[in-house]
Amino acid sequence: MVKLAAKCILAGDPTVGKTALAQIFRSDGAHFQKNYSLGDSVELFIFDSAGKELFSEMLDKLWESPNVLCLVYDVTSEESFNNCGKWLEKARSQIPGTSLPGVLVGNKADLAGRRAVDSAQAQAWALGQGLEYFETSVKEMENYEAPFHCLAKQFRHLYREKVEVFRALV
Repeated sequence: MVKLAAKCILAGDPTVGKTALAQIFRSDGAHFQKNYSLGDSVELFIFDSAGKELFSEMLDKLWESPNVLCLVYDVTSEESFNNCGKWLEKARSQIPGTSLPGVLVGNKADLAGRRAVDSAQAQAWALGQGLEYFETSVKEMENYEAPFHCLAKQFRHLYREKVEVFRALV
């Protein structure tokens, strides 16, 4: 068994729930397991940003060489969804010429009466960008594990592909 470590960027507009999602992850397993055993062990290291510094130099340093991306928007804010393209472009610019696996997470699903972004629309956009799609409610602690489990599996898959390429060269 191999122990893998992946740098995970948490991106999105302010107040979409990125930090709350990260806090559940960082709870040392009280609510959420930090390591995934998929034959290999994958540990995700989350880099959270405030969401305001889309074009700052500080963000470039924080986001340097990411392995996976967790892009978060608020299902009650069409603007936060529309800005996902900018966040995705910024994250992908950190590793030009390389694929950046990731997920799109619609948070605050518990606010169904205030929903402004249709699930099907978000899922179609995610698919078009090569991202997996999830909806969560951090407040209600619903489905918050699924995006991270998916990211761990994506990273493990990339690792396995690189190992196979290396073996083919030897």
